[in-house]
Amino acid sequence: MRAQLARTDAVLVQALIAAALSFAHLHDVASAAGQDGWKAWAYPVSVDLLLVVAWRRLRSGPTKAAAWCWFVIALAASLGANVATAGLLDMTDVPAWLRILVAGWPAVAFLGGTLLAHSAPTATADNAAEVIENIEDQEATPEPAQPAPTPAPEQPAVSVPPVPAALVEHARKVAAEHHTRTGAPIDTPTLRARLGVPAHMADAIAAQL
Repeated sequence: MRAQLARTDAVLVQALIAAALSFAHLHDVASAAGQDGWKAWAYPVSVDLLLVVAWRRLRSGPTKAAAWCWFVIALAASLGANVATAGLLDMTDVPAWLRILVAGWPAVAFLGGTLLAHSAPTATADNAAEVIENIEDQEATPEPAQPAPTPAPEQPAVSVPPVPAALVEHARKVAAEHHTRTGAPIDTPTLRARLGVPAHMADAIAAQL
């Protein structure tokens, strides 16, 4: 336990040092590019926020391409400031292209943060499992009892509820993986076992594959 805590503390200290240095370097570059006062301090906050949003999307989001793109952009801005302040850039004579990049960064960061934080989520296997659970709960609702003197009416045939599109898409992925692994199309019993759905639901899904 103590060894694990020591490793965690070391990582935390390294993260704090890296964040503080990167924050200061970004501030220095922004200040040298003509963004003085509070504006120079806002630039490192903007870069770090975009890094955090992109990292959270990488860890929990369904799509990774956009998250990787914006993560690399924010990381390049942070690393670029670190390298520029290491003596490779004359802070008293900043080139025009760097001034343009610094001036345009807030709009770029706003676009990236908006796309990452407010894009519509796609269907996942967890969504499909939730849909299945809701359908099974509806099917498990008992029918009201008929009075004793009255003969029970003939029960209508059980109708297959419409299959959600998210569940069909997940079933296609399962079927494709089975075909790649075995070389044969997936059969209905195997599909039912993999998805954990009732028999009539498995038949309905198999008909759409």
